[in-house]
Formats: sequence, C-alpha cells, structure tokens
Amino acid sequence: MKIVIVGGVAGGATAAARLRRLDEQAEIIVFERSGYISYANCGLPYYIGDIITDPEELTLQTPESFFSRFRVTMKVRHEVIALHPKEHTVTVKNLESGEEFEESYDKLILSPGAKPTQPRIPGTASDKVFTLRTVEDTFRIKEYIQKNHPRSAVLSGGGFIGLELAENLRRLGMEVTIVQRPKQLMNPFDSDMAAFIHGEMRKHGVKLALGHTVEGFEEKGDGVEVLLKDEAPLFADMVVLAIGVTPDTVLAKDAGLELGIKGSIIVNDRMETSASDVYAVGDAVQVKHYVTGQDVLISLAGPANKQGRIAADNICGRDSRYRGAMGSSVIQVFDMTAAVTGINETNAKKAGLIVDKVILSPMSHAGYYPGGKVMTMKVVFEKETGRLLGAQIVGYEGVDKRIDVLAAAIHAGMKAADLKELDLAYAPPYSSAKDPVNMAGFMAENIAQGILKQFHPEEVKELPRDGSAVLLDVRTEGEYSRGHIEDFINIPVDELRERINEIEKGKPVYVMCQSGLRSYIAVRILTGCGYDAYNLSGGFRFYDAVNNDRCLIESATACGMDR
Repeated sequence: MKIVIVGGVAGGATAAARLRRLDEQAEIIVFERSGYISYANCGLPYYIGDIITDPEELTLQTPESFFSRFRVTMKVRHEVIALHPKEHTVTVKNLESGEEFEESYDKLILSPGAKPTQPRIPGTASDKVFTLRTVEDTFRIKEYIQKNHPRSAVLSGGGFIGLELAENLRRLGMEVTIVQRPKQLMNPFDSDMAAFIHGEMRKHGVKLALGHTVEGFEEKGDGVEVLLKDEAPLFADMVVLAIGVTPDTVLAKDAGLELGIKGSIIVNDRMETSASDVYAVGDAVQVKHYVTGQDVLISLAGPANKQGRIAADNICGRDSRYRGAMGSSVIQVFDMTAAVTGINETNAKKAGLIVDKVILSPMSHAGYYPGGKVMTMKVVFEKETGRLLGAQIVGYEGVDKRIDVLAAAIHAGMKAADLKELDLAYAPPYSSAKDPVNMAGFMAENIAQGILKQFHPEEVKELPRDGSAVLLDVRTEGEYSRGHIEDFINIPVDELRERINEIEKGKPVYVMCQSGLRSYIAVRILTGCGYDAYNLSGGFRFYDAVNNDRCLIESATACGMDR
C-alpha cells in the first residue's frame, strides 16, 4: 500500500508515524512545501522573544531523523499543486528546481493546515507588515528586529498568537499595542473573564485598542501607519497581522471535495472526505464540537494529532472514530495563566442552551501554606440537567491542572454537581482538602437543591433601588469604605445575627461580599430567619474587575461605584 500525505507538522507527521507503526511494509511519502516537516507552532513567539534561543529547538523532526526512525520519505520544499481523486494521483512541484511530476497513491491524507487570515485592505504587502504562522515567518520577524531595532509594534488581533507575541515583544523592550475589532481579547473566554487578561496586559505596559477596526496600512518614514475606522491612525515601526487563520483548502476545492465552514474540508468521524480513499486532518477540516454537536473549526495541535492517528488507523483497517473537539487550551499571559475548555456562556446561549454558572475565587493551594495565589474560576452548566458545558480559569499556580480535570469531566459527561465527588490529590503546597474543582461542585449542588440562589454581576444595575428590596454588603467596614456598589448598605457578616432586625422582612435581600463566600454564609443566615436572599456570584472582587475593564474600554467616567 502506498500512502501520500500532503503537509507535515502536527496532523501529517503524526499520521505518518502511526502508519509506520501499524504497517511496516507500506510506502509512505510526505510532501511539505515549507522547509520543515514538523515544528512547534506554539513556540514561535518565544523564539522571537529570546525565550527559546536555538532555532533548531523549533524543529521537532528533520527529514533525515524521520526517515532514520520510521523509513518515511519526507519531501520538503515540495508543493502539491493539484489533486486527481479519480486517477488516484497528485501533481507535485519541486520548489527548488521548478520540476513538476505526478505521484500516485492508494490512500491520500490531506494535512494542509491553515494560513493567516489576510484582510482585503491596502498596505498588507509592506515589508513592515508581517504574519506569524510558520518557521519562515518567525525567522523573517526575528531578522527584521535584529536588523532594524524597532521600538514599537502594532498587533492586529488578540488571540493566542497575538497575546504570546505581545508578551515576547515587550520582553525585548518594545512598545506594543493590540488592535482588536471585538471589545475583548481571547474570544474563547467570556468578556467578564477576559477582563482579568486585559488587566494583566495593561499591567505590563501593553496598550489595548479594543472595538477598533483596521482599514489599512501606509508606510510613513521609517515606520507604518495603521489606519483605523473613524479614529486617528496609530504609528509603529512594524505591524503583525494575527487576526486568525483560514483553512488552506484550495487544493480540495479545485478537486471538487465537499467543503464546509470558511471553505474547510468536510470529513466524517473516520476523517474520510467526500472523495474515495482521501482523508483530511488538522486545521483544514470541519469537525463537531464535543459539547454542542455543532460544526466548528478548532485550530489546535491536540485535535490535529488525534485526527492524524485516527486517519492512519482507518487506512490500516482499524475502526477509529473522532468524537469531536472541546477547544481545551491554556496560555501564559506574562505572570498569569488563562485556560478554557468546552464552551463559554456566550456561545452556549448562542447554541440555544439554557445555562447557569458558578464563579469562585479559590486559592491555588492551602491558605495556611505560604505562597498561595487566588485564581478565578467560571464553570458553565446546563440549567435543567446540570450537564457540564465549559469552564474558564485565570490565575497563577494550578490553573492548568484544574482546567484539565474539568476537561476530563466534560468529556465523561459529568454533571456540575458531580465535581464534588472527584477524589483529587491534596497536599498543602499543591491544593486544599477541598480542591477548587470540588468547590465548584459544592456550589452547583447547592444551586440544584435550592440551597443557593444567585444573582450575577450583569444584573446588578437592574436591581430595584426604590426600597422594594434590600441591597446588603456583608464585608468589613474597612473593605466597604475602600469601594462598594452604590445603594448597598453595610452590615458585616459577623454582626448580621445581632443586627438582623435592621433588615425589613418581606423584601428580597441581595447580598454581596468580596468573593462570594461570606455572602453565601449571610444568605444562609437570612434564609434560616425567613428572608428571601440571593448571593452575588463572584463577589465584589469579580464585579469590580469586570466593571472597571468595561469602563476603560468604553472610556466611561461614571461606573456606578463610590470610591
């Protein structure tokens, strides 16, 4: 059997290695148009920022090492320029010699990946405007920085690459501005959780121009002007386009393969395309979202590797199925870590799901052990069934391991309340006896059982302020004096039982504290005394961070808080 693979990197290289492990006799040829068959896309910004100093560290395998280990023929600088599914052949061009030739196959795997989205605006051809997707892109940016010593950069786009590159350019001492059409960075996160990411970026000197549209670029002197819609242009020494990626599927389209979202290749759960004996994997394919079952594009290395393995399994006669992707991901944002899995609240509602959420601010490990830091968790679940839908965490230590636990729980079909049952490892330097994941489960169970009734930060401005409800802040007097929400009266939780007669019965009571814990205790006291009480999810800390961020984005002056 002869298998031809178009494209290396994650999906193609993984498929090639798996094919060899399953079939020692197969002839396997990989055509890769770049000079690198397997490289670490996610490490590219860190090479620019001198965190990774040896360029060879970016290349996971060379054609020679891959052949030595797997006897797979790797043809770099060879571009497949046409597919002929009926004839079971591809047309290949040697990019160094210009020679073109036909290559036959029994099975074909397409792993062309995705290309940086190029907006149709003037000025993108400037040699001061870059994209970052391949090793070659990285070397071009690195060479430009070393040669020209730019002092400023504008990054168009606030996704994973944009944030990682911003951090690394700041480490080089450059002034960095991120321009993003949506009014938040990192769209996999809800806007309230993104507020913490915004704060960390601003803290480290990255300027954010959110809600602005780039309309073009013009070279001016030694730099470039970034033209904004209805705004004055920004000037920088260099620009990097990081507004996302588009499936690179020209070959599939020209060959008549069935296409889906943004021209992506439609595959079934065996990674088979609409053409016989042709498979496709990686960033170029449309897949099902594991949580919603909807068609999505998820450009991540983990799914691409799994898909490459599944395609190889099926080519070798096994029955292997891809069950969908959840988009689990994690990113370092200067000193902070941000992670997400499943779907966020915004997309869950767009998918027609009726959802609820818990927001908590636990410590990364036992409070009595030195060095613990607060993390902020948001866990989203289906209101009627309690089914886990997604989670987002921002913080410092321990964020990555909690998001992985939650990703596994979602994959297993667990309910939010089931998180309380997980038997998770505990020692004071690493966690608490009641792990943050367990705490989320306790909160979800309390909601399901009616023990806890919540109101959320976005509902604060709609609370009745005509005397028909009681707005209660149960923090200490000192905390209250340093900042509180307008119209909330202050009775510290430890004084509540003695002062409960100050709260008029027959009115709903909306209670808040710093994180949601003391206010939950207050809610239970009030409920036990016959009041109808509600707890502010996330507490004042969360509300304050989100509200301040929105005020900065909107350039507002009055934010509804006393300072």
